[in-house]
Amino acid sequence: MERSFKEEVRSLKLGAGEKFRGEGILAVTKALLQSGVSYVGGYQGAPVSHLLDVMVDAGDLLAELGVHVETCTNEASAAAMLGASINYPLRGAVTWKSIVGTNVAADALSNLASPGVIGGAMIVLGEDYGEGASVIQERSYAYAMKSGIWLIDPRPHLPSIVRAVEQGFELSEASHAPVMLELRIRGCHVTGEFIAKDNRRGTWSGIDKLGAPAPFNYDRLAHPPVTFAQERLKVEERLPAARDYIRSHGMNEMFDGDLAGIGIVTLGGLYNSVLRALERLGLADVFGESRVPIYCLNVAYPLLPDELTRFCAGKDAILVVEEGSPAYIEQQIATELRRADIQTRIHGKGLLPETGEYGSDALIRGLAGFVTQAAPSGVDGEALRARADALLAHRANAAKAIEALPPRPPTFCTGCPERPVFAALKIAQRDIGPAHIAADIGCHAFATFAPFSMGNSILGYGMSLASASAVAPNMERRPVAVMGDGGFWHNGIITGVTSTLFNNGDAVLVVMQNGYTSATGLQYMPSSKQSRTAGLPPISIEGTLRALGVKWLRKVRTYSVGTMVRTLKDALQSGQHGLKVIVADGECQLARQRRVRAEDAARLKSGQRVQRVRYGVDDEVCTGDHACMRLSGCPSLTLKPSSDPLRSDPVASVIDTCVGCGLCGEVAHAAVLCPSFYRTEVTANAGWLEQTRQRLRRRVIAWLGGAMPEARA
Repeated sequence: MERSFKEEVRSLKLGAGEKFRGEGILAVTKALLQSGVSYVGGYQGAPVSHLLDVMVDAGDLLAELGVHVETCTNEASAAAMLGASINYPLRGAVTWKSIVGTNVAADALSNLASPGVIGGAMIVLGEDYGEGASVIQERSYAYAMKSGIWLIDPRPHLPSIVRAVEQGFELSEASHAPVMLELRIRGCHVTGEFIAKDNRRGTWSGIDKLGAPAPFNYDRLAHPPVTFAQERLKVEERLPAARDYIRSHGMNEMFDGDLAGIGIVTLGGLYNSVLRALERLGLADVFGESRVPIYCLNVAYPLLPDELTRFCAGKDAILVVEEGSPAYIEQQIATELRRADIQTRIHGKGLLPETGEYGSDALIRGLAGFVTQAAPSGVDGEALRARADALLAHRANAAKAIEALPPRPPTFCTGCPERPVFAALKIAQRDIGPAHIAADIGCHAFATFAPFSMGNSILGYGMSLASASAVAPNMERRPVAVMGDGGFWHNGIITGVTSTLFNNGDAVLVVMQNGYTSATGLQYMPSSKQSRTAGLPPISIEGTLRALGVKWLRKVRTYSVGTMVRTLKDALQSGQHGLKVIVADGECQLARQRRVRAEDAARLKSGQRVQRVRYGVDDEVCTGDHACMRLSGCPSLTLKPSSDPLRSDPVASVIDTCVGCGLCGEVAHAAVLCPSFYRTEVTANAGWLEQTRQRLRRRVIAWLGGAMPEARA
């Protein structure tokens, strides 16, 4: 794992009256246990994947409570788990990264929402917008509206988050509908405290098992003809029941202010950011008391028309703070106010950005513009605008001070086993011509940046081969699809491999087998050598491919650049029609370094021999053309001034961050570059024979050095 939660797991055992301290996502985990869940599942995707990681680390505690935990191969399988709550009073929660995860799970979610649930069903979503997000800029809000799933967006405040989880299950059961709990990165990592309750075992669980299955009831199936009746139930029974619960339990919050003529309607997840921007503008204090009344939508969907009209009645103008586009909430508010014949002016998009994350600058600019336009009594609009300009001036001042910054594109980790594959692909294309490269989601997507700049499309996790299916028959050279082992198990095995074989497609697939779902935190997958379930052997990717009928299959060590170049050329130029798969095998370097460093430290402590490998560049041999950098892009390979006064060009240099993967030398050899790289072995706790041999070598080298004639001017 990228991060262990074994220490935090202790806090999950806290009982009633004890104080819980930690991050938001840990508070969600504790709240699930306090709510009596029977099962939890999900798919990896930071930061909400921590929920699943914590559950895995808390295996002993969950066994005591009878909670079943499932690490799912994709979001669709996680969503389908919630089917346990359709017929049985079982509380369950699943988690994934939105919106990409919700897209994958959409079919199961629709078929879950149609018959509804008896036991509480909750989906914990990680959602973000703007440049800091690592997914497409869409929202799960649309899925909530179309399917009749209630969307909770709690304030980034631990007591509010815990209350939202507990009330979310009750809301689900009261309205017989699933709920979504949305957390942004700030919500996941906000720290705080709350007073804990005792963990409780579900009414039915792995300990107190259900007896006989539920009697057959066709009305509980998402299948015609009952689906039409189920759709009516969503609107005529579940929606009113949900609104009644939200209203009676005060899930949304109203905060008064002395500027009664205006107001702000904000999603709960944005409340802290809005309050901080108001404080910086002098419209709130550091204790959270705002002069502007705020209606905080901890439940983003459905809206409560009566609450909304009560908040807006008598106000001249409101500002709707809602990230993303379309402006779903702003449009609904406009409809409800006009229906109620309330003529309050509605501001939102325009004063605030149409797209992207609402950071501090965007909110300061938008709030200042809103208050200035609304012109409530008691506020000097000009002074407020001047204050906003002063707060935002730092960007222009910083730009003048630092001028233009050099581009710094993301890249692979030092020693990443995937970098040599793209170096080999670059060399192969140089020799035989360019090919269409179908990229995919995962660490290997860094190859779309310099120095590789490879990838013609990204269509979804594990879908690279499927995205090349229509390219292949319309292009002279067969395309190359790249996917990770995580993408292979998530989606690629069906949408890519099986579909290509079924349609007798002709393409090259490179599967990056690094042993983990790496980009989301080194979680285990079916082919990992280890897993959370001890004793079960990994499922072989090669064996699976052969069982599916792949005839042309090669496994190549990723760091063997020369072999990889020959294999890629073979696959691209082969006269044999059909799918050709190269399994590029190399353990994730982050995982390897963590393991090796711990092992080496233990050996050093016990006085055992430890050897490390480092690489370097001979200044006198380096030609200075830097082709090695253009082909590898290793962060440890950089430039330094030449030691030769007659050469003005800088030479290549390997810095201390080198992990000894050997890619630089492999690339130099495979691409026939200058032989300037050398390999060094650094040995600690060497034996007496090695020490004697080393002393002898030094003497011989010193003697040879002294015997050499001096250079003449």
